[in-house]
Amino acid sequence: MKKISLSFALFLLIAITFQGLAQTTVIDFQKSDVPRKANKEFQFFAFYINQGVTSNFYPTSEFLKGQVVGRLFGRNTSTTSDTNRTYYVEQRLIPFFIYQPNLFNGKAVLRASFEIDWTWGDASYGTGGNIGGAISADQVNIQTQNIELELIPWKGYAINLGLMRMFDTPYNPYRTLADKMMSTGYRLSYWGTDAVGISIRRDRDFSRWKTGFYKFYENDIQADDDVNMFEAMYERQISKLWKVGLSANYVRDRSEGKGGVSILGQGLNSLMAQYNGTFQFRFGSNPYKADIYWLGGFFSRNQDFMMDRLQLTGFYNYNLGSADVKTAGIWEKGADISGFGANLKAAYRYGQTVDDQIKLDLIYTSGDKDGLTDKKYSGVMTGNTWGSPGAIFVSSGAYILFPHANVVNRYTPAVADISNMGYGLAGGTLVLSKGIIPHRLIAKAGSGLAFSNAKPLLGGYHIGTEANAALIYNLGTYMSVELHGAYMWLGKFYESSDESYGSPINGNFPSGTRPYNPFTAFVVYKWLMF
Repeated sequence: MKKISLSFALFLLIAITFQGLAQTTVIDFQKSDVPRKANKEFQFFAFYINQGVTSNFYPTSEFLKGQVVGRLFGRNTSTTSDTNRTYYVEQRLIPFFIYQPNLFNGKAVLRASFEIDWTWGDASYGTGGNIGGAISADQVNIQTQNIELELIPWKGYAINLGLMRMFDTPYNPYRTLADKMMSTGYRLSYWGTDAVGISIRRDRDFSRWKTGFYKFYENDIQADDDVNMFEAMYERQISKLWKVGLSANYVRDRSEGKGGVSILGQGLNSLMAQYNGTFQFRFGSNPYKADIYWLGGFFSRNQDFMMDRLQLTGFYNYNLGSADVKTAGIWEKGADISGFGANLKAAYRYGQTVDDQIKLDLIYTSGDKDGLTDKKYSGVMTGNTWGSPGAIFVSSGAYILFPHANVVNRYTPAVADISNMGYGLAGGTLVLSKGIIPHRLIAKAGSGLAFSNAKPLLGGYHIGTEANAALIYNLGTYMSVELHGAYMWLGKFYESSDESYGSPINGNFPSGTRPYNPFTAFVVYKWLMF
């Protein structure tokens, strides 16, 4: 009996001990920081950029201290100087909020993205975009970039609805990295902006297509004065290395220039053309209506640079159409439109990473020699006729000659639109890069050269020559610190003060005088957080 009592007591003691240990373990577990399962219904991404810039070009207007968009020496009053230098710091945050409720099993996604920009020290206690970085801040400055809904009714299909990305590539801009968007299709050189509308796409293993409708401007809701765009695009992989695609776009413009950016308006006849560096159809104050089409094809070899050491991409796009002008109550032909653009890019990876490469990027666009004197325009048209900017050729590797993507509030390249104000363009860039420390430290050196295909009055064909360099240090995944610099030698093209195609080519400089050569240098911190 004593043995039984002793055994029972020992069992009870052990049980009490284990119970205490279990309670202690539970308490310690609850106090510790244990990762919990992420809420897949809600996601947050953001792109942050800070940059300090110095250059010798800037806008001279007191009203353009915020966002400055358009070609260098255009109506945005941007000019170069031999004495004045800019020194400023810019900052941008683009947050993305994504909601994908479990209730719909991943078949409905709401995306919202915004843009908050400023130059350090610019303004406070006010309202307006692109400003708010002065002492005390308290600026109302958030800008709506996208509010769009993506519905996935069946596997591989996607319906996007609302204010969304409108890019001239076949890939879904919300499921594709920016580098691929800027190196496929037409590389955002024809359409690269945001617009309201609806698009339907189908993505398969070896092919993809999309079709869409976009409302550029509504204007009066009771009148036929809208600007609408329709698009269709198809790409197919025809072998392990090669992909080919076709596209068609149509813009129906009945706005007569109403709508657009501030007092500049938009469309063929607008003052915005002089800002953006597109061709301005000078119809005067007469109403107009236009129907414009784009038919094109594109290809790529080793698109993702993964199969071998050689990459090739290219496109050809032909735009055609007509514009009619109403004079004394009668509609007459204003202009027949016919022009084309072509691009060929070749890259060779000589080292172990994609940063060890040499790249040659060539572009050609037709030009017009005599404006509308023959009621024909033989140059190129892009989204820059309706948006500011509406097309962004930012992947060439140039910094001043052509636009680049490291910008916040100031976007003023020499050739802001591939039409080159309607004069046409023949040019290219050559860029050599090297991963000094693979995936960590990258060095780049580049050059650019461009000519006009039509010679302006008292000017020449040579637009300019650029040399540039960059040093990039990757701090971590999608986080980098970069140092960039560029210098451009202006050509005889800028000795012309001709206003036949819009604003004077060389800005406020007298005819026969070439502006001062532009240069820039900037240090950038970037972080794509997710």
